[in-house]
Amino acid sequence: MNKPCIFCEIAAGRMDAEVIHQDEQVVAFRDIHPQAPTHVLVIPRRHIESMTEIEAADAELIGHMHLTAKRLANELGIAESGFRSIFNFGRDAGQTVWHIHLHLMGGRSMGWPPWPGN
Repeated sequence: MNKPCIFCEIAAGRMDAEVIHQDEQVVAFRDIHPQAPTHVLVIPRRHIESMTEIEAADAELIGHMHLTAKRLANELGIAESGFRSIFNFGRDAGQTVWHIHLHLMGGRSMGWPPWPGN
């Protein structure tokens, strides 16, 4: 039996998270292992395991995730100084939860490449 997807459980309200935004399409919550002073994850309510699974019909959802991140960056006070929005796809990119998610990070200067230590 497969374990339930942790992000699906958060989106459904069955698992605790510090949710800072939710609407019909997405849920945003603070990362439990933040890599920056502000580190929020924006997830779709619908389970999509990887970006390799998205279709043209998902373009509106992916755009909504980015617009939500932009709005949250403004609300959280990181838009003016700059922020990073990242999708990690696959193990080599650092994806550890198999449900697509956008990392919104800011509140400090970030170098390149983004990890480790940046």
